[in-house]
Amino acid sequence: MEETFKVHPPEEAKRYFENKVRFSLGPVDLDAYRREEKRDFNIIDVRAAKDYEEGHVPGAINLPEDQWESLKGLSSDKPNVIYCYTQTCHLAAHAAAFFASKGFPVMEMDGGFEDYREHEFEIEKGSQQKVKAAS
Repeated sequence: MEETFKVHPPEEAKRYFENKVRFSLGPVDLDAYRREEKRDFNIIDVRAAKDYEEGHVPGAINLPEDQWESLKGLSSDKPNVIYCYTQTCHLAAHAAAFFASKGFPVMEMDGGFEDYREHEFEIEKGSQQKVKAAS
């Protein structure tokens, strides 16, 4: 707890928040980008398959943690937007770090699926279509 209230150098904070803005987006932005046909990116849902089937961001590919090694559906030539359950769930951040270590460009959707759903955006249900291996 003491580390939280430590005085951090302003330049360090500046770098942190500049990077946060470059590597994350909110559900409102994701929904707007998803609706733009000219935007080309992947949406990767790293929640459990049963939770994905109950509802997910339209067009999202389900890639639960036990399947990360497959890199299924990821692309090396366009952004891969990762999300998990909630704002406090760090599964998406862990997935993003893992996928980035494998050479994939990644971003994280802040708030997770819970925040997306609270905005009452369109949701798909059911299992995903066949997805090819990572490119």
